[in-house]
Amino acid sequence: MASYGKKASSKVEATMHELKHGTLKSGSGEKVTSRKQAIAIGLSEARKEGGKVPAKKAAAKKPAAKKPAAKKTAVTKTSTRNPAARPAARKGASVKTASKKTVVKKAVAKKAAAKKAPTKKMPAKKTPAKKAPAKKSVARKTPARQKS
Repeated sequence: MASYGKKASSKVEATMHELKHGTLKSGSGEKVTSRKQAIAIGLSEARKEGGKVPAKKAAAKKPAAKKPAAKKTAVTKTSTRNPAARPAARKGASVKTASKKTVVKKAVAKKAAAKKAPTKKMPAKKTPAKKAPAKKSVARKTPARQKS
């Protein structure tokens, strides 16, 4: 049982031909130089035209960095400053990890303190109000009417 249809192979063949001649362009208009990208373009075109092509493979996901959750209980000063004073939450917890956590906690505390503290604004400088120049009335000379 073949996983790719005839349309897929013909499209990939055509895109490889374009790649070798230097006429294959990507969606953004850039010249394609990678064989893998050329194959991907051919399979994509075959998919659009309804050819027998397996679904795209999902991209490998990177593990997301976990944000430290805010604790609801009050934290004592000794536990935040001195990692050795705290009991280890898990076995094998390194001092390096504990020090990183304290740095993160301090940064979060600074941000929270900055939000709570009122900011000092400089008083606006008082400048004397400038008077607008008085408009001069210009007397227009009207041409004298000629008597005929």
